[in-house]
Amino acid sequence: MGLGKNEAGSSSSRLDPAPLLPHHGSAEGGGGLSSQPKTFANVFIAVVGAGVLGLPYTFSRTGWAAGSILLLTVALLTFHCMMLLVACRRRLADEHHPKALASFGDLGAAVFGAPGRHAVDAMLVLSQASFCVGYLIFISNTMAHLYPAAFAPSPNVLLSPKALFLYAMLPFQLGLNSIRTLTLLAPLSIFADVVDLGAMGVVVGQDVSGVCMVLPLEAEAADKKRFGATLGLSMAFIAAMYGVFGAMGYVAFGDATRDIITTNLGGGWLSAAVQLGLCVNLFFTMPVMMNPVYEVAERLLRGKRYCWWLRWALVAAVGLAAMLVPNFTDFLALVGSSVCVLLGFVLPATFHLKVFGAEMGWLRVLSDALLVVLGLVLAVFGTYSSLVQIFHSSSA
Repeated sequence: MGLGKNEAGSSSSRLDPAPLLPHHGSAEGGGGLSSQPKTFANVFIAVVGAGVLGLPYTFSRTGWAAGSILLLTVALLTFHCMMLLVACRRRLADEHHPKALASFGDLGAAVFGAPGRHAVDAMLVLSQASFCVGYLIFISNTMAHLYPAAFAPSPNVLLSPKALFLYAMLPFQLGLNSIRTLTLLAPLSIFADVVDLGAMGVVVGQDVSGVCMVLPLEAEAADKKRFGATLGLSMAFIAAMYGVFGAMGYVAFGDATRDIITTNLGGGWLSAAVQLGLCVNLFFTMPVMMNPVYEVAERLLRGKRYCWWLRWALVAAVGLAAMLVPNFTDFLALVGSSVCVLLGFVLPATFHLKVFGAEMGWLRVLSDALLVVLGLVLAVFGTYSSLVQIFHSSSA
């Protein structure tokens, strides 16, 4: 599904992970919890991201039929793994205070202790930082496409127009990422989906990242018995929307489909407005996406103390990676086939096997075990093929 939106932190975060979720801390019971329509909207916000703009390019490489089948399969597996996490949380909530299991990392700690939290922390940091690399690749490639005369081409990757746009963004990103609390930037995550939908509409006329949001969403749902049905309906709607967008984008541009579909729209004012809107949004969304990375890094290296130079070093590392990776979609494929497969498929199945293994029948045990094996195989072969494609694009 769409990569890189509203990934949940591994522990209690300073940032509201879902902007439409109400803030309730009073003793009024469930009156402030999310209704089914709000839960549906929050799932949509958590899953849909800028990675959807690479779907038509993926369809151009796989064909619309194979791409649609693959998309549907990923959506079904993602929904299944989300429900595995919800089942684990509900079982362990009897042994822990519910608030102590508000995130993926909290669940990992409850199931496997410190190693479980560290595993989730590692996957979360890699995925969030990688999504931000993808954001910077998107912004710099789009700006270089819109304004080719701004900088002279250079064979040196560190002096290319893409790199120079990254250098221009760096001071502003350092300032934004130095903000201690990013609550005021949270509404931009809603704007992100509005802009993404606008881009899809213009074109029509890949995401397991949402797995990490399922526990906060389920905790805030007013009708928890119907949460699974609401989640399934949301995922079905998103999968159908992604399938139509990917297929129509490919049909519209055929073999000329580019890795970022908006660059196929031509040079009109509407195309430029959509692309600039996406760039502006992703520019301000990056500090929000990096917040879980800072939370983990400052907890492990600085005893939960704010550290501006550590944040600056992480921003610089993300920017350098963006300079060295040529292709937006191939990079997101690498992230999805490596880190996100482990985070979205392998860890939920492993947690479920550990929590329920002693009481499950052999078919359910086999199902979880096969999901773990499938996730590991996909991670190995997907990572290999993605790296081959990236290196091929670099040498081309």
